[in-house]
Amino acid sequence: MQFPLRISFRLLTLIPQLDVRDAGGASIGHVRQKLFALKEDVTVYSDDTLSRPIYTIRADRIIDFTANYAFAEANGRPIGRLRRQGMRSLWRAHYMIGLGDAPVFEVREESAWVRLADSIVGQIPFVSFLTGYFLNPKYLIGRSDGSMVLRMTKRPALFETDFEIEQLGPILPEEQVVALLGLMMIILLERSRG
Repeated sequence: MQFPLRISFRLLTLIPQLDVRDAGGASIGHVRQKLFALKEDVTVYSDDTLSRPIYTIRADRIIDFTANYAFAEANGRPIGRLRRQGMRSLWRAHYMIGLGDAPVFEVREESAWVRLADSIVGQIPFVSFLTGYFLNPKYLIGRSDGSMVLRMTKRPALFETDFEIEQLGPILPEEQVVALLGLMMIILLERSRG
C-alpha cells in the first residue's frame, strides 16, 4: 500500500459504503455494510463493482459495547480482530487490533475534547449538521511499546466523510491489512460522530 490512504464514507446513501484508495488513486477496497443486521457482518470487496470479495469482518455477538470483530480472508482463513475497550471508549474512542489472536495495535482518539464538543453540539438542531465540517476526530494507531505507526484524520466535509491515513512508523504488510480492516470497522462504528 502506498500511503497516505484515503477512505471516503458516503453519507447520503441508504446502505453505508466505504471506498479505500491509495496515494496513487488505485482502489484498495470497497465496503458495503448490510442493513438491519443484529450482528455486524461486513464484506470488503476489491473495488466498487462488488465482483470479488477479499475480506470479511464479523461480530462475535449481537450489538454489544464490547463486541469482538473477527477479520478473515474471503476463503474463511482468520487473520485478525478488533475489540472495543468498553468503558474506556466512553471518554474517547479506544480499540485494540490483533494479528491472529495477539494484540498488535492500540487505537485511541487523539483528543477527548473533540469527542465531548461533538456530543454537545451534535444535540443542537440544524447546528449538528455542521459538526462534520468543524469537529474532526483524529485517531492514533500505536504499538504496545508506545511507538506510533499510523494516524487517521477526518477531513472537513459536509456530504461525504473523508479520512486520511498517514504512516508515522514502520509497519509490516500483514499488519497493514489488519490495521486497515480495523480502521474501516471503526469508521462504521463511530460514523454518527463528526
